[in-house]
Amino acid sequence: MAEDIINISGEHYVLATTALAAEQNRIVKHSNTFAVFDTHGDIHSLIFGNQGLFHNGTRYLSGYQFFIEGRRPLLLSSDITRDNHLIAVDLTNPDLIVSVEKQIPRGSLHVFRSKFLWEGRCYEKYRIRNFYLDPLEFTIYLAIASDFSDIFEVRGMRRQARGERRQFLIREYLMEIPYVGLDNILRRTRIEFSRKPEAIEPGRAVFSLYLKRQEEVEFEVVVSCIEGGTAEHEQAASFAHAYHASARLFRSARGRESSILTSNDEFNTLITRAVSDLRMLLSEVDGGILYPDAGIPWFSTPFGRDGLITAWETLWFNPDISRGVLQYLADNQAQETINRQDAEPGKILHEVRMGEMTNTGELPFSKYYGSADSTPLFVMLAGGYLRRTGDRDFLEMLWPRIRQALVWMDTYGDADGDGFVEYARKSPHGLNNQVWKDSSDSIFHADGSLAEPPVAACEVQGYIYAAKKQAAFIARQLGLNKIAGDLLAQAVELQKRFELSFWDDELPGYVLALDREKRPCRVRASNMGHCLFAGIASPDRAKIVTETLMDDSFFSGWGVRTLAVGQPRYNPMSYHNGSIWPHDNAIIADGMARYGWKEEAGRILEAMFHMSRFTELGRLPELFCGFERRQDQGPTLYPVACSPQAWAAASIFSLLRSCLGLTIRASSREIHFSKPYLPEFLESVHIRNLAVGEGTIGFSAIRHHNDVSIQVLERTGGISVSLNK
Repeated sequence: MAEDIINISGEHYVLATTALAAEQNRIVKHSNTFAVFDTHGDIHSLIFGNQGLFHNGTRYLSGYQFFIEGRRPLLLSSDITRDNHLIAVDLTNPDLIVSVEKQIPRGSLHVFRSKFLWEGRCYEKYRIRNFYLDPLEFTIYLAIASDFSDIFEVRGMRRQARGERRQFLIREYLMEIPYVGLDNILRRTRIEFSRKPEAIEPGRAVFSLYLKRQEEVEFEVVVSCIEGGTAEHEQAASFAHAYHASARLFRSARGRESSILTSNDEFNTLITRAVSDLRMLLSEVDGGILYPDAGIPWFSTPFGRDGLITAWETLWFNPDISRGVLQYLADNQAQETINRQDAEPGKILHEVRMGEMTNTGELPFSKYYGSADSTPLFVMLAGGYLRRTGDRDFLEMLWPRIRQALVWMDTYGDADGDGFVEYARKSPHGLNNQVWKDSSDSIFHADGSLAEPPVAACEVQGYIYAAKKQAAFIARQLGLNKIAGDLLAQAVELQKRFELSFWDDELPGYVLALDREKRPCRVRASNMGHCLFAGIASPDRAKIVTETLMDDSFFSGWGVRTLAVGQPRYNPMSYHNGSIWPHDNAIIADGMARYGWKEEAGRILEAMFHMSRFTELGRLPELFCGFERRQDQGPTLYPVACSPQAWAAASIFSLLRSCLGLTIRASSREIHFSKPYLPEFLESVHIRNLAVGEGTIGFSAIRHHNDVSIQVLERTGGISVSLNK
């Protein structure tokens, strides 16, 4: 059928012209600037389309290559520091035969490159040393290109027209590449050299070097991304000054993070990398609010759903992330109906974009609201944050926004008045599917036909149920008892209707969705696990869903697939129809643990841990393929997965909390453990500096033969500990 064909040039499709998983990229980020380099520290966007230096949704460097006598150096080592701050690359020369008289054997020169980002600039230092017995004279040059592609062009979109390339500006120590977009914004890539090149021309800078034996030379290159204005840009700071300033920021970005140390060194590496990834992805928005960008390279911008789920996953570990997410989304809540942006009063943001295509109106994503689940997730997080922190003043300030969100759920969200929240896009360029599985082919019937909108997804109804319960809790804390009672009654009624309309004994489980005609999409999908997370499932049906999701058709050995084997659109290499997502697994495990299925949650934690052992830098990617786990082999990676991705990095904290059964009640200064469980690879977990109200506590969870004990290490502020085995 025609509607089943995926438009591979559409704005919501990421072209897979190269496999990111195979490239071993080096990624750094600061605020609205990020860079994707290869292991040499170079950029080859013509070969690897995702590489480049990006700022505010535009690629300012599309080519940046370092050569010695016209040849690419040999790679010795390439790494990024544990805090994701600095890229360090060691190179040497290949065998160079410049002429009969001039030959340089391989390994004669050592080149050390170090680079980082700070305030819209990429700072790089070169150190080149001669280890040959004799003096060496040679040339090096940098090849530089800027295509000023919008991030959506990099993803694969084709445009009818582009802006104007202006003439290169060449000076003794710099070159500047200007571009005026169709949005009439002047963008410039400025490259400054601390050492004067022997020759400089558009796209090329050449240096002649003469080094005695053991002599070393240093020089710096700074690439600035300049947006707007025609005045001369201020001179960039030195490498050393910028490095120390940026290092201070990295150290101060911890907020109220707890420290986690376990008995397993590899698991500790995963935790350390996850913390570093989250810090790197946090950006200052709207005057200083810290918000986690969704992921690099395709989603390095605020997303509502991603930010909310990341905040939920890290709420116990660092509640400051949740406060920033709630504040930013409240400040950007829709206040009017704008069809082009799928905006309606009270609706919570889906995503924000910057860049030429957004500025010109080619895309609706300057502020886009095409999400059915961000709004209830916002209310859920608000309630969770109040329970976790006891911050009543903040919630009192937030309450008008929560009320607007609740009104949206009951009116715009339920336009036909059947008691369920549905979605259907109004923007011609908006998303067809406005849930976390937002691929155009992810919501369908048992015969494979796509569901016609408006669509009521099963997990969205669960989120609505949980949101009303959390809103009732907030209302009661604010003294609004009548509102609290009404919300609880609405939640109870929704649960009854949900069980009648969404449960299917033959699946068995909750159907994926209801279509426009209220026909159930009888598909075995991981979405049903989100219903456990939300608490809308009855205990008996939660048991059935748990058993279903842990059978071989869903659980691959590496995690729970998004779609069971044998379903009509199942493809383990697809984005949403058979792949495995760490955040999806963390939500499912949270739901299982809620109903007491700790061993199953532990199996998911163990699967994610083992998966991370096969990835570069030990991080969890956005997703990976859903093939069955093969003995003595690693998982199959997804070719264009973002890595790092915020909700994937945060999933490990959620999984750990689910297994421990940890609940924090700040108002009563209490932490509670419900049937704590640790899988066999974890003998012990030690957590310190866990903030509870004005106090802190540290504890150890120690696995024994058939249970887990909790030992308090230190505490301040009169915090009590309770345990239910």
